[in-house]
Amino acid sequence: MPLRRATWAHPEFRAGVRDMMSVAPGMAAWGLMTGVAMVKSGLSLVEALAMTLLVFAGSSQLAAMPLIAAGAPMLVILATGFCVNLRFVVFSAHLRAYMMHLPLATRLFAGYLTTDLSYVLFTRRYPQPSDDAAERAAQQAYLAGGGVLNWVSWQSASILGILLAHAVPMAWGLGFAGILSLLGIACSLASSRLRAISAGVAGAAAVAAFALPFKLNIVVAIAAAVALCLVLEKPADREGHA
Repeated sequence: MPLRRATWAHPEFRAGVRDMMSVAPGMAAWGLMTGVAMVKSGLSLVEALAMTLLVFAGSSQLAAMPLIAAGAPMLVILATGFCVNLRFVVFSAHLRAYMMHLPLATRLFAGYLTTDLSYVLFTRRYPQPSDDAAERAAQQAYLAGGGVLNWVSWQSASILGILLAHAVPMAWGLGFAGILSLLGIACSLASSRLRAISAGVAGAAAVAAFALPFKLNIVVAIAAAVALCLVLEKPADREGHA
């Protein structure tokens, strides 16, 4: 669904693009590494292109890759992707007050474009929804601007990685480069004590559960971080984000 002219011509659309540009290089590095990983895991060119364009979820794609390569049951692959992407249920619940006035097609398109970073940047700029039509238009434009740039940077790098996968030796360390780019993004988002503590707990849980099969240590890390946040978050904060 194309963006309406009123959305992409709005000043907040450019503001969303500008804010996303600070993290776009890291997302591109991650996308490049994911594109290479999809092909190296045994996906055909068509399958890899379809996955990056339709799934558009780096964490879920990377979690599924070793399972696909190992011939894991489809149910296990789907369950892993579902668990890794559970955070988007929380994102959707929070964004409901911002989006429910929009047509269903627009909400679906916004949901497809929304990622961790676009959500974080949006809620940082607009911590509260509004009933004012002009403010709503500004919020929609900002979210679209960040989402579009994020999508373009990810898809262009991911497709490049897919096309060059057989020509790029894995010894170049693209996987390690992707980890470093994600680490930099994660550190930049740990802007509060609760976020820093939950990130540390998630990392420790992932390492402690590393021996689990099918990369289930990722699921353990997510569960540990979410449980910690639910325990430590102030009741007033939870009510404000309801």
